Amino acid sequence: MKGFARISATGSYLPEKVLTNQDLEESLDTSDAWIQERTGIKRRHIAAAGELTSDMAVSAAQRALQMADCEPNDIDLIIVATTTPDKVFPSTACIVQRKLGIHGCAAFDVHAACSGYVYALDVANRYFLTGGSKKALVIGSETYSRILDWSDRTTCVLFGDGAGAMILDASIEPGILSTHIHAEGRYEELLHVPAGISSNYEAVIAQNAYIQMSGNEVFKKAVGALDAMARETLADNDVSSADLDWFVPHQANLRIINAAAKKLRLPAEKVVITVDEQANTSSASIPLAFDTAVRDGRIQHGDLVLFEAFGAGFTWGSALIRY
Repeated sequence: MKGFARISATGSYLPEKVLTNQDLEESLDTSDAWIQERTGIKRRHIAAAGELTSDMAVSAAQRALQMADCEPNDIDLIIVATTTPDKVFPSTACIVQRKLGIHGCAAFDVHAACSGYVYALDVANRYFLTGGSKKALVIGSETYSRILDWSDRTTCVLFGDGAGAMILDASIEPGILSTHIHAEGRYEELLHVPAGISSNYEAVIAQNAYIQMSGNEVFKKAVGALDAMARETLADNDVSSADLDWFVPHQANLRIINAAAKKLRLPAEKVVITVDEQANTSSASIPLAFDTAVRDGRIQHGDLVLFEAFGAGFTWGSALIRY
């Protein structure tokens, strides 16, 4: 039976190890003040040796399942947004399925860099609209610490590891009001890892496949794209930014978040910010931030929430949610 998707539960996980700006001062030509001024980041969590993207995804999923008070085998769809999978194949979603003891349901990954979670919500929502799912597990999980050059102060200070999850249930009333996703591949080299399996594989073997980013160009493109997408989303739903209860953006950089909120004329008290404590966790950042605000009581059932993300590709996306 066709229906709508609503978020029924959330969960998240952050690795135990915390790396502060003061820790980075010991190995880099940088300072806590420099990092905070340019990014708003104070600390980030780093996966332990042997801790995998799938392990963090499972931990976040288990907390969501506990909140939903449902059994793993109630899940009929698993989507994992990640750019740091455990393996080339099978998908991290299939590995998560095995670790959770779930059998038979569809499971696959979505790869859209920092926009991956919004892309995953878009895909999951379409399953509900066509009757293909009644209870979906949608996870964002990343171990970016393993694709960072820890001698490059322009990139390594920006990222952290973690996972966030949501359970979507079928509903007669829409919870996901709309999703909007876009991409523009011509900006590939402004933010990328310049090696892969079919391209420059020697660099992977030599362990030189690290994130490269043209920060100023990415900042300008991100702010413009996020503003245009927010207006598109609000217009399509016949609401204004004043109607929003919460703005939960991708946690890339505090300056980008503040610029996006300013263009929407949103006060700071309506913006969920976790980048200071968690840094940029890529596709995990929106579900991590949302779970944080749900569990501390800020976001309540019935609230109107806007998700927005921008990432490599370039990709960008939004989702308007009635929680």
